Amino acid sequence: MRIDLHTHSTASDGTDSPADLVRAARAAGLDVVALTDHDTTRGHAEALAALPPGLTLVTGAELSCRYDGISMHMLAYLFDPEEPALLAERELVRDDRVPRARGMIAKLNELGVPVTWEQVARIAGDGSVGRPHIATALVELGVVETVNDAFTREWLADGGRAHMTKHETDPFEALRLIKGAGGVAVFAHPAASKRGRTVPESALAELAAAGLDGIEVDHMDHDPDTRARLRGLAKELGLLVTGSSDYHGSRKSCVPGEFTTDPEVYGEITRRATGAFPVPGAGGA
Repeated sequence: MRIDLHTHSTASDGTDSPADLVRAARAAGLDVVALTDHDTTRGHAEALAALPPGLTLVTGAELSCRYDGISMHMLAYLFDPEEPALLAERELVRDDRVPRARGMIAKLNELGVPVTWEQVARIAGDGSVGRPHIATALVELGVVETVNDAFTREWLADGGRAHMTKHETDPFEALRLIKGAGGVAVFAHPAASKRGRTVPESALAELAAAGLDGIEVDHMDHDPDTRARLRGLAKELGLLVTGSSDYHGSRKSCVPGEFTTDPEVYGEITRRATGAFPVPGAGGA
């Protein structure tokens, strides 16, 4: 059983539509895939309508959080998408993305980069605009070679020359909201230092005590030594260990199922969730 619990579609910053994403997941041999777009569930309906036989969809979202001034992401699985408190917080975070993007574009213009809002909006399409869309614009302009090259302190990484913060949820409040909506919470790529500063590992105990269910250990931004260290911390703190691709379509080099989650861990996630349930595919358009 192959399970990938972290993917993105055009509802946020992926390049595959939700329908194409679930088809790609099944073509890659996955049995279970989670759609976890940034701060939104807008892609769920399309993904469910296109869900192919043999593939089960886990609905979720990746929530933007900030711990002691450091950006972090919380994967929320199988929560009730209409629960008012979590819905309001997701909308607050999402609504702040546009002024933030415009501010980053202004900073890039000051640095001599001729990126425009119209260009970034075209790239984002109907998705929630974010740094990967701006990074794609920098690739189009020949400023950097790849999207990942834009996520440095020279450009868009936390603390970078063109970086701007946005509204991000306190992670302890995020845990409260996720649990209140019947969901399960997993700290995404906690040691992805290439993206900028990371939350100190000492904070994991605080988060675990506040209701964190697990940490995403097997991820393309974690080297083998980091994965081994995180796996030890998870065992010590009684946290679930997940693995996933963080697939973004052509925007990143990873493929669906590049890393996967153990079926027993997946089973425990589904047992803990009360807000929603995995949906098995019966054949979509």
